[in-house]
Amino acid sequence: MNLVGAHLPLGPVMADVAGLELTPMERQRLLHPCVGGVILFKRNYASPAQVEALIREIHALRSPHLLVGVDHEGGRVQRFREGFTAIPPMRILGEMWGIQPQRAKRLARDTGYVIGAELRAVGVDFTFAPVLDLDWGESGVIGDRAFHKSPQVVAELGHALMLGLAEAGMNAVAKHFPGHGYVRADSHKDVPVDERSLTDLEFADLMPFRHLIDLGLAAIMPAHVIYPKIDALPAGFSRRWLWEVLRARFGFEGVIFSDDLTMEGASVAGDIVARAEAALSAGCDMVLVCNRPDLADQVLAQLKHPLPPVSLIRLARMHGRPHPPSRTDLLGSPRFTACLRHLAGLGQVDAELGLNDPTNTCGKG
Repeated sequence: MNLVGAHLPLGPVMADVAGLELTPMERQRLLHPCVGGVILFKRNYASPAQVEALIREIHALRSPHLLVGVDHEGGRVQRFREGFTAIPPMRILGEMWGIQPQRAKRLARDTGYVIGAELRAVGVDFTFAPVLDLDWGESGVIGDRAFHKSPQVVAELGHALMLGLAEAGMNAVAKHFPGHGYVRADSHKDVPVDERSLTDLEFADLMPFRHLIDLGLAAIMPAHVIYPKIDALPAGFSRRWLWEVLRARFGFEGVIFSDDLTMEGASVAGDIVARAEAALSAGCDMVLVCNRPDLADQVLAQLKHPLPPVSLIRLARMHGRPHPPSRTDLLGSPRFTACLRHLAGLGQVDAELGLNDPTNTCGKG
């Protein structure tokens, strides 16, 4: 039976695809009731027109359409490059804060608007940004992706970027709760452990997350980091973190996306199905299974975790605002062209400091 275009509620799994267009096998995978979204990578991008066609095909498969997300922060983590504005790393905005705080906030909002407007123009629903981790000078995987070491500065600039995304019709996904910047280990390859107490975290890394939650943050991605003074499990598998701290204490009502379950930092939860079950049971609304279609199929075949109605409502809010301006319309927009001029000046500072190295593609893949 051909289910293309059928009404299917969003499921709890975000999968990926291999190339520039869907294969027949991928179409069938994305029609599985447990799938709710697709994350795109560099390998899925050749040009704005190509990726727009790919996303249009993904969206046409089901109603409501599958969520399409991408890691598009700027600097080292920007999946779409040729044909898109080069976004400098967020540390540049933190450096500017030390000289001209108000200008830094304005540029953060302009940056969010450009990211969101360009992605919405090709159909992407949301980006996994901003990074709210603090730059403690320890984490290589975070590094210049962080705005600053100061919680206040990170909160101010993260909020400004969130406002820019919202202006463009896109929700923000803040990461990596409760903070990945203090530990040296990379959760893609290791199981990082942060020995600080909850009190220490509350007066530092947690502050930007709490600030943005109070201001309407739509979604959060927890870290594959263990904080043993709080829980023996990584934050993304911990009911203590996701229910007691994030939901109950902070009052967060948005979506919780797991980080990629194929990362080494997730291995403590068991095999891929156990990881998915553990993340959803802990409080995640959607789990990511990236770069391993065989493992995605295993999760889809064995997962026994129907989404509660509240998760369906939360996920529905992650769809991008309908009828976004086209790329052509954006280039004729005074707001967009002014933002491009502002970012061009920011890019010159970036080049002088040597922070933006597009050959470093840290992230999920």
